[in-house]
Amino acid sequence: MIPWSSGQQTFRTHEIVSRSKTELWHRILTHYLPLYFPEAERFHRSSRTDWFLAFLEKYPTPTMITTMNRDAFIADAWQVVGKKVSKERLLSDIYATAVGSVGLPVHPDSDAVRMFRLVLAEGRSRVRQRNEIESRAVELLSELPDYQLLTTIPGIGPINAMTILAKAGDLRRFRHHRQFLKFCGMDLATVQSGMFRGQSRISKYGNARLRRTLWMAGQTAVLKRTNSFRDQFERYISKDRHNAHLRRKAYTAIAAKMARTVHAVVKHGEAYRPFFEGVSPGGRTSL
Repeated sequence: MIPWSSGQQTFRTHEIVSRSKTELWHRILTHYLPLYFPEAERFHRSSRTDWFLAFLEKYPTPTMITTMNRDAFIADAWQVVGKKVSKERLLSDIYATAVGSVGLPVHPDSDAVRMFRLVLAEGRSRVRQRNEIESRAVELLSELPDYQLLTTIPGIGPINAMTILAKAGDLRRFRHHRQFLKFCGMDLATVQSGMFRGQSRISKYGNARLRRTLWMAGQTAVLKRTNSFRDQFERYISKDRHNAHLRRKAYTAIAAKMARTVHAVVKHGEAYRPFFEGVSPGGRTSL
């Protein structure tokens, strides 16, 4: 078995690369795009994909798109956007957006565009480094029993599993899931002063990175089809699906459920078993 110390080092390296990548994305989205192609931001969906950076590296300004007609542009950019379900529709949308763009009219060979491309190339390099580290994490941890158990849970992939193991250590040391929730800062706390008693909220006193990982894992889980996380989320927001405050509370509840599930599968040594939670005749929700 690969020693966990190697996994810890891989996690620290991933953290450094991720932080650097986040800073680069911030520069791209808040400095360069507003100047040269502000409308392109709506095509950015996730910092985990390389296609958006690759596209901007080839077409950093709208004028580099509109010098071609729509069909020529689609043919030229077809391979750049990667494996998309509706490539033609996406590229047609990008072309129409470029035609109406208010970006600065900079020359393709200007120093400004060269600098933009350097930043984009650096961002793509960070994406490749992150992918290599994630592959290394799978290689190091794939035989670790706790890792195998965690990755059976919807929403928890290699990096989320690695983060949980790195930040929480041996989850069996928490005798009850409430202790783990407190460690994550997901336990309930109530502000009190004299006769005043405020609302109960999660304390956020625990490990912020671990809490963020569980929150993200929960958001991913509710997008999947057959699991109790999505079922609970749907029931939580059923009263008003468009209420932003209610959805935020629902995501918090799902993150707490994710923490309880993570603790349970490792403590009991049993893989996650998908099921739908239902309401019993007595009105209570079965666990």
